[in-house]
Amino acid sequence: MKVLVTGGAGYIGSVAVDALLAAGHEVAVLDNLYQGHRAAVNPQTAFFETDLADKAAVDRVLAEVSPDSIMHFAAYTLVGESVETPFKYLGESVANAVNLISSAVDHGVERFIFSSTANLFDEPERMPIAADERIVPGSPYGESKFFIERILYWAHRTKGLRYACLRYFNAAGCTATKGEDHDPETHLIPLVIQVALGQRPSIKIFGDDYPTPDGTCVRDYIHVEDIASAHLLALDALREREVLHYNLGNGSGFSVKEVVETVRAVSGREIPAEATPRRAGDPAILIADSTRIREELGWTPKHADLRSIVQSAWDWHLAHPEGY
Repeated sequence: MKVLVTGGAGYIGSVAVDALLAAGHEVAVLDNLYQGHRAAVNPQTAFFETDLADKAAVDRVLAEVSPDSIMHFAAYTLVGESVETPFKYLGESVANAVNLISSAVDHGVERFIFSSTANLFDEPERMPIAADERIVPGSPYGESKFFIERILYWAHRTKGLRYACLRYFNAAGCTATKGEDHDPETHLIPLVIQVALGQRPSIKIFGDDYPTPDGTCVRDYIHVEDIASAHLLALDALREREVLHYNLGNGSGFSVKEVVETVRAVSGREIPAEATPRRAGDPAILIADSTRIREELGWTPKHADLRSIVQSAWDWHLAHPEGY
């Protein structure tokens, strides 16, 4: 199968590309390298340094590649930034997706897998959060993802495009060759690792008075390889199914303090930590209920424990202290 991966030079997209190639698919990568890295692009792929904002260029790539399917990872991804500059997300991210989806329809793409987010669920009525939880986006970033899900809904209804929306919780971990290298870095595990490597003086813990066992926020961390495996399962399932919506998480929560202690244990290094006031909008607990994808597609995370996730991230960052 020919698969076009947008954002294939990025953290999750590059791992998905490797998984697709290992499964025998023919892969092309489209990325503008805004947050991605050319060194992260697998050399077995055809690479197009193209911006989704350029509709004519997107059309040229699809005409050349003629993909059967698209995996769409490319997006602006910073929740805090989306609050400060909402129209970058509500405007540019959505418009870029419209360019891609409309081009996909015009060029006969059969299947589309969308990288969505747990930020759709800012006010969950149940915990863990099920795939049919009501959608109340927690930021312009989350709202932009919901807009794109709705665009896909209408592309299916009016044009027959089959699609899957995979709503990630906290992506984490690395593979032997692909790692997490963001600028700025906002994710907890790589930030704590930077302290262990001496690249930061300490880690800030935003709030230690939450109604959780140790007072710090609890989040559901899912290994990037497990996210990639879910994409491959969804790609195959769309042969028979027309629309899929799944939450991706381990179903287990780990606190901020547990993450810090695990990095200390894995690295064997001192990690100064400083408790600071809560950040506005941080819920105490966010855990995914991934029952639907487990039952329907047989998906099972291979990295369900926090130590193996942290170990994989530590190994990559230790080997690549300056990133790519």
